[in-house]
This record gives sequence, C-alpha cells and structure tokens, in this order.
Amino acid sequence: MLNSGVLKLNSRKLNCRRVGAAFGALAIGAIAFCGSATATPLPLFPFIMVPAPQPPPPAQIAPSQNEGAVVAMPARLKRQIVSYATREAPGTVIIDTPNTYLYYVLGGGQAIRYGIGVGRDGFTWSGVQSVTKKAEWPDWTPPPEMIARQPYLPRHMAGGRGNPLGARAMYLGGTVYRIHGTNAPETIGTHISSGCIRLTNEDVSDLYSRVNVGTRVIVLPMDRRADNAGLID
Repeated sequence: MLNSGVLKLNSRKLNCRRVGAAFGALAIGAIAFCGSATATPLPLFPFIMVPAPQPPPPAQIAPSQNEGAVVAMPARLKRQIVSYATREAPGTVIIDTPNTYLYYVLGGGQAIRYGIGVGRDGFTWSGVQSVTKKAEWPDWTPPPEMIARQPYLPRHMAGGRGNPLGARAMYLGGTVYRIHGTNAPETIGTHISSGCIRLTNEDVSDLYSRVNVGTRVIVLPMDRRADNAGLID
C-alpha cells in the first residue's frame, strides 16, 4: 500500500511538471509573438493576396494664366487716325502691302490706319478692286487652288470663333481674295496669308461698319509705298 501511494505521488508531480513546462513554453511563445508584432505586424491570414499599394495620381498642372491673354499689339499696328494726303475720295481703302497697313481715307488729309497681315512671298498681288459682298462671321470654303496646295484643309467650315476668316469679311471683285478678320492676332504685321488681307476681329468689325458694297479698294505692289499714294490718279 505504501508503494502504491508513492507511485501516485510521483505521477502527480510528473504531471505538474509537464503542465508547468507547457505553460512556460506557451508564455515564451507569446512573448516572442508580441515582440515580433511590435516590429512588423504579421497578417492573420497570410494566404490571402493583398493588392500592392498604388502610387498617388500625378499632380494636375494648373492652366496657364496666359491662356486667352490679349496679344500686345505694337503701337504702329494699332488702329489710329493719321495724316494722309491722297487724291482718292473719302471712303476709299488703300492697302500698303510692304508696310502692312490698311488706310481708310477720311478726307481732309487724314485716314484711319489699321495694322494688317498680307500675302507671303509669292502670294502678294496688286490692283484695283471693289467690295462686292459683305458677311458677318462668314463661312469659309477654301478655293480649289488652295486645296491643291494644302489638301488637308477642310472643304467647308461654318463661321465662328474657330473660322480663319474671323468676325467679318469683305469680298473683293470676282477674285478669291478678301479683307477679313483673324483669330490669330499675332499674325498682324506679317507676310503670312495666301493673298487675303487680314485684320484683328476688332479692327475688321470697325472697318466693316464704314465700308459699303461698291467701295473702291486699291492694293499697292510690294515696291510701292502708300505714303506716295498722293500720286495715285
């Protein structure tokens, strides 16, 4: 009986030691887990794929403050009344091709001078025409000659802000040439067109209000200056 009691006591001690060892191992594991979690949290479900973080969208560039800004026109190209001696009747339009001016004769030795854009090299012309038609915000139908040179041009474009004829147009005789506006005011003062005479939309609107169908238009050649227009008969 004594031996049996000793065996039972030893068995209980062994079980207590095993339980204590198990709790100790569990505590060490918990401490290790907590220390690791403090450094880098472990995912609870490592087998679930987590999408990689996406980079932030690129910053949007703010619109330029210069968009839509008014083009600074050189003083000489601004609309102004100037002294101008000519034998032409008041109301006549004289195109000074080499100096990129258009004169509207007032009479009494004065004229309104406008800055203009004229034909580029090889596309200037001269002569006397008359205004045969006027149009506000005109449609544009490039002539066949222009289409042949620039086949990418539209065959027809309705009038409006994007139309190269601008706000107003005055058609010259039976030619393909016009005095018209432009939505590119920076081209005033240059030799850039295919022969038409262009003004800013503001200036062409002013001229349009003064010119009538039948108005005489004199286009001077490149080798003749409009300040000698007093010699015109």
